[in-house]
Amino acid sequence: MEFLPYTIKWLEVILRWGHVVFAILWVGNSFLFNYLDNNLNKNITSNDVDGEGYLMHSGFFYKLSRLKTSPPQDYLNRLVIFKWQSYLTFVTGMLLLVVIYYYNAGVLMVDKRVLLMPPSYAIIISLLSFIVAWFIYDLLCKSKLIENNILFISLGIILLAVVSFGLTKLFGPKFAILSVGLIIGTNMFGNVFTVIIPNQMNIISSSKRGEKFDMSLSLAAKQRSIHNNYFTLPVLFIMISSHFSFTYGAVNNWLILAVISIAGILTRHYFNLRNKKQYKFWILPSAGLIMFFLMTLSSLSIFEKKGIEWLRNEIKKIDQSFYKKVDLNNHQRMIRALEVYEIS
Repeated sequence: MEFLPYTIKWLEVILRWGHVVFAILWVGNSFLFNYLDNNLNKNITSNDVDGEGYLMHSGFFYKLSRLKTSPPQDYLNRLVIFKWQSYLTFVTGMLLLVVIYYYNAGVLMVDKRVLLMPPSYAIIISLLSFIVAWFIYDLLCKSKLIENNILFISLGIILLAVVSFGLTKLFGPKFAILSVGLIIGTNMFGNVFTVIIPNQMNIISSSKRGEKFDMSLSLAAKQRSIHNNYFTLPVLFIMISSHFSFTYGAVNNWLILAVISIAGILTRHYFNLRNKKQYKFWILPSAGLIMFFLMTLSSLSIFEKKGIEWLRNEIKKIDQSFYKKVDLNNHQRMIRALEVYEIS
């Protein structure tokens, strides 16, 4: 009878390992290709080449060219298309969601101190949250709003904050923050699966037929790729936040997430501009100041979950012997102890 629990744990380990590996590959590709697009020399006169540059890696020089036209036919059949990193990151993430959270929805998703609901309702709400969020995001990307970068980004950040706040009123704090990561990750996967790869396949098909490909397909794919590039730092923070209970365990955890996301987006923007030789020196210090103020202000009462005295009293009621041994000033350790108690 012990076989099933250990099997599930091993499955969780393998899925987590794969999820992290595939995510690293996906993020690495995103950073590399955006870096190349921003760094290639565009000041060239050529009917075929749009930009070119050189790299060195492991002792060898590499020449890179971005083409306006398709490569020779024999190369079209041997193209390397970067899609499986995205697909497998999403698939392993969804499997982890099922194995860990949906399987234990009653304790890991539902928090009676937030909202008491049947586990099946929590799972349905979770599924609907990232499906509906994808359709809203995709609709916005196809609207005229996309032509105004400032307005589009501002609306995106506001929606992120509103969704984050709403989820904290439905789920336990840990799963609420994770759900925001699920929404962002689903949007990133959706960009690849429904826009980037289909557009690339249409371009390849046109090239194989000897037809001039539609440049608007390239521009649309590139736009979604840039969105994914800016999504990476917020979603990576959410991936690691489950190890730091003082972030997701705070009363206004949605606000912490929104502020960190803004800092992450600003940081990514600075390096994207820097790669274009546009040096906006104020951006990176601004992101640093945002993080500094968040670190400084996060100890205020607006972020404390019922205060440290409440934590101490809860631990004392649950386990007297543990209460005598634990560091009563360690918020994170006490919150984690309460989580373990509730799960078990």
